[in-house]
Amino acid sequence: MSNRTLLYVIGSETTDAEISSAAETAATEGTHLACQVLGPAPALPIHAYGVPPYGGVNIPDNWAETVEDAHAAHRARAEEIEKLFAKANVSADIQPILCVPAEVRRQVARRARVCDMALIAESLRETPDMFREAVNGVMFHSPIGLLLNTGPALKAGKVFIAWDSSEGAAKAVHAALPLLLSANEVTIGCFDPVVTEDMQGADPGADLAAWLSHHGCRVTVSQFPSGGREIADCILDRGAEMGADLVVMGAYGRSQLIETVFGGTTHSMLKQRQMPVLLGH
Repeated sequence: MSNRTLLYVIGSETTDAEISSAAETAATEGTHLACQVLGPAPALPIHAYGVPPYGGVNIPDNWAETVEDAHAAHRARAEEIEKLFAKANVSADIQPILCVPAEVRRQVARRARVCDMALIAESLRETPDMFREAVNGVMFHSPIGLLLNTGPALKAGKVFIAWDSSEGAAKAVHAALPLLLSANEVTIGCFDPVVTEDMQGADPGADLAAWLSHHGCRVTVSQFPSGGREIADCILDRGAEMGADLVVMGAYGRSQLIETVFGGTTHSMLKQRQMPVLLGH
């Protein structure tokens, strides 16, 4: 999709090769990259002595210099990335962010609200706290979809939609519509559908298929029994069977806390790396 703005979230350790590849593909698509470069802020080394309330704490005298050196190094890395973007001749803006993981969610969400879609670099997975908070910022505090395991110029000839009539699944489909319109084949998969009027209706997936067909998409609808297996495994298997280039699905149908503690479909799909996925919440 031309003239779109893609939020591209990377880490300070993301390689030049990965960044250049993303920039070059974005340039060919006419995509503007809103790039956020995340880095962990230095941890405050507080040394306690004595027993409270009679003791105290001691902060190293060079703490201010340590913080400034970290910011200077992070700004220098952002300048290097800016040169990579200039070399690729891609439209882009860069926001270096050096902060604690808890602040990442707010920073990412604020920028995501004025973008068309978000893409988190694979390398950010190496800092799990940053990755988790970046995902949460997009999913819970912005209206856009989140792409994982792919690049800016995703060409999805075959798309698999995991459909359950939920709000999250609907948001994911709306976010993916430009990709669906250019796809050669779109398959709507309903797993263990609840065939009632107030859930997925008498013919699960038919209403979505009718809407997408009206847009000009080539759509088929299938219903699959899970057989007691994890739904994430079923989605990946069905997607692989059809040779899907992208899975589109809703995220966090259950609460985030339950997903984090006990696992779930979203948790499993975030962990997997073999299949490109677009998530909506």
